[in-house]
Amino acid sequence: MFVTGLCFVAVTALVKTVGDAVPAAQAAFLRYVLGLVFLIPMIRPILAARLSRADLGWFTVRGIVHTLAVILWFFAMTRISIAEVTAMNYLSPVYVTVGAALFLGETLAIRRILAVLVALIGALIILRPGFRELDLGHIAMIGTALGFAAGYLIAKRMSGQVSAAVIVGMLSITVTIGLAPFAWAVWVPVSWENLGLLFLVACFATAGHYAMTLAFAAAPVTVTQPVTFLQLLWATLLGAFLFAEPVDIWVAAGGLIIMGSVSFITWREAVLKRKTTPAKTPV
Repeated sequence: MFVTGLCFVAVTALVKTVGDAVPAAQAAFLRYVLGLVFLIPMIRPILAARLSRADLGWFTVRGIVHTLAVILWFFAMTRISIAEVTAMNYLSPVYVTVGAALFLGETLAIRRILAVLVALIGALIILRPGFRELDLGHIAMIGTALGFAAGYLIAKRMSGQVSAAVIVGMLSITVTIGLAPFAWAVWVPVSWENLGLLFLVACFATAGHYAMTLAFAAAPVTVTQPVTFLQLLWATLLGAFLFAEPVDIWVAAGGLIIMGSVSFITWREAVLKRKTTPAKTPV
């Protein structure tokens, strides 16, 4: 998870470096097109899965919401600081918790409700509406977190029916197709330097997801989840030293509050899972 965090912060820094030299939709499209090379090992599992029409429908819906979320994320990176993007992205697990209760029938106990409210307070501390002018990048990050949460819920629903390789592979295919018309509408010439940076984005993103998968296999979520919060530290330092972004104490405070909320939700889910998992009888 430590390596995962570094990879995802590298993704953020590279996208920030490209900036508005390439429109958000086009940059996102190129990142996914260049990353299709990593899809080759997933072709066989996808073909072997023999997806039904319903499965394809769910993957299409996930591709649509993830496409919009990715465009909004790339746009936000050109408007607000790396630390703000990272902190507000932590809202996704909170939205997942609410969405799981609304759409998957999971119980939303009073502790979870309070944790969600605390996380929203953290978001308000970051945004500080009424005390400063909100940027379109902040609004975009709210949409980003909602889109990623919706995509995660669909992936969770499909995880019991198809393998992880199929889920990841179908996401790459559908998002690439979904981004194509948006990229075409704003297409501009791209320098070889920016093309190389976007290929590195694809490399680091793939490496980050792979490292995260290894971490989930090696340790429980209650161990791995808190380590992801180091991303906010790396993002803040990166923004300060490489992009001359001032360290905002309100962003740090709001991010820490959201982290605490997500950690509590993760811990409660682990506790409930242990309670509902029957103990093995010794042989």
